[in-house]
Amino acid sequence: MDRRHFMNSAAVVTALGIGNSALSGLTSIAQAGAAQKGSAAEKLNSVLDSIYNHYIDNSPTLATSLGLDKGPRAHLKSKLGSANVAEDKADHARLKANIKAIKSVPRQKLTGMDRINYDTVLWSLENALTGYDRFQFGNWGSAQPYVLSQLTGAYRSTPDFLANQHTIETKQDAEDFLARMEDFGRVVNEETIRHKEDVAKGIIPPDFALQKALIQIEAIMAIKASDNSMSKALVTKTRAKSIDGDWGERAKVLLDGPILSAMQAQKEAMVSSLTKAKHTAGVWGLKQGEAYYAWAAKTGTTTSMSPDEIHKVGLEMVAQLTAEADMAFKAMGMTKGTVGERMKALGEDPQYIYDNTDAAKEKLLEDLNVQIRAIEAKLPEWFGVLPKTAVTVRRVPKEIEAGAPGGYYQRPTLDGSRPGAYYINLRDTKEWPTWSLPTLTYHEAIPGHHMQISIQMEAQGLPSLRKIGGFSAYSEGWALYSELVAAEMGMYANDKPGYIGYLQSALFRAIRLVVDTGMHSKRWTREEAVAYFVATNGDAESSSITEVERYCVWPGQALSYMMGKIQFMKIRDMAKAELKDRFDIKTFHDRGLTCGPVPLAVLETVYKEWLAGA
Repeated sequence: MDRRHFMNSAAVVTALGIGNSALSGLTSIAQAGAAQKGSAAEKLNSVLDSIYNHYIDNSPTLATSLGLDKGPRAHLKSKLGSANVAEDKADHARLKANIKAIKSVPRQKLTGMDRINYDTVLWSLENALTGYDRFQFGNWGSAQPYVLSQLTGAYRSTPDFLANQHTIETKQDAEDFLARMEDFGRVVNEETIRHKEDVAKGIIPPDFALQKALIQIEAIMAIKASDNSMSKALVTKTRAKSIDGDWGERAKVLLDGPILSAMQAQKEAMVSSLTKAKHTAGVWGLKQGEAYYAWAAKTGTTTSMSPDEIHKVGLEMVAQLTAEADMAFKAMGMTKGTVGERMKALGEDPQYIYDNTDAAKEKLLEDLNVQIRAIEAKLPEWFGVLPKTAVTVRRVPKEIEAGAPGGYYQRPTLDGSRPGAYYINLRDTKEWPTWSLPTLTYHEAIPGHHMQISIQMEAQGLPSLRKIGGFSAYSEGWALYSELVAAEMGMYANDKPGYIGYLQSALFRAIRLVVDTGMHSKRWTREEAVAYFVATNGDAESSSITEVERYCVWPGQALSYMMGKIQFMKIRDMAKAELKDRFDIKTFHDRGLTCGPVPLAVLETVYKEWLAGA
């Protein structure tokens, strides 16, 4: 995404919404949007709107993702973003100007949601500025130290973006699609230059990350033009709208020409840098590595906890969840071996494994849809605010599945014309025993990311900037907390293996606290991290390797899940103790969603103010 560092870049853009039941104790969002003329609130909203409009106008792919590439912004539909250093420097100047503009608003004159908006946006901008000022490598201002890796780079994200997000209704839309394909080559070239500049500074991805990236880019380059996801999507979409033109052939000219040339140059740059790459897993090996990780941990958790403190929390959570899993296994009659060994045995039991065929993978996707419908039916008992936008299940594109995460979520458009999408990586069905899938569904779709993000984007009266911003600790914390809620909703009441899946998922996130801090702060090797993962959680080694390598190129983000969940649980306990028999779970959940995506300290303030007014 363009300007992905604008708000907290550790975010996989998160969720917010509005509901009448949750607004007592804070000025309503609608009221905040209707601030008195000349008031501090009006000035703040004006500043936030100005930042938002400039952000969208300079972020073509984000405009498309949000469904805003039409009308006065139709010209954005033919463009992609920039990846050059000059644009980063311009972003840096705008960032400082935006901070100055927000600070010109007298915070002491703000109340309720206006103050929450102020604190949230300012925290995000100032944290990004720290990254810009101190660490001018990788994706500036974000905790992604490498321009190119198995998880970063336009080579892996743009084809899927065009195939699944660029809409075609008219001939001009199709021409814009081709214009973006041509622009794709430019962006790849810009990232190659950036990568070379970073390598010259000694900022080189680990050898295993580059090797995985090479596998992916070579797989993309090997696809015939007629089978490429971009050309296939262009042909399919124009045919569906009866738009005449030799679209496939025109796409082929671009794919076999400037795009292939740019990718070949990028591949050569990766091969060259691989000769200089080390096997070091943690960013501690980079210049300013320890300071970088401390900032990355703050970015991921939105707290000031040190890596040592987070590591300790992780070890405590691993011990607690391992003990709970041991009891659950004994209830199933599985008593021999460590918890990790028993999870491994359950994961290898043929009765829980789909065949590794395309037909079986389609059946797996169908089963996920059934799980979504089942939990949707129970939502009204637990939530007052419900999403209006649908969610669809998709397979991670084959050409990038080697290095892609196991599952992730793609938000819908603001107007709901494109549904939210829950992606699952099906490179090997052995990585997904049936008992592990319900919890993944609850995390990525309902009541996790899709519910949260849809409500966020459907909100009325909230500053547009906060509809599109986010914090990984909030969004991933909510999604992990949602897994607990699903258990409380009774989704595992008659599914003992599924409950093991729930515990494994929670343990998985606790392990992340240990492994992420282990590699980046305590200097663990990649192999030590993988071994710890496999031994503690019983995961397949292949999926554990993918996870560990993800943390290596995205330090700190993996900390957000469990740290965010702990905060939601802590606040819920606080609310129960305060309200006693007046505590209502629906109102509590609505409050958590309707406050919008915020740093964890701000989230606690939101609830304390709500309790004060309750």
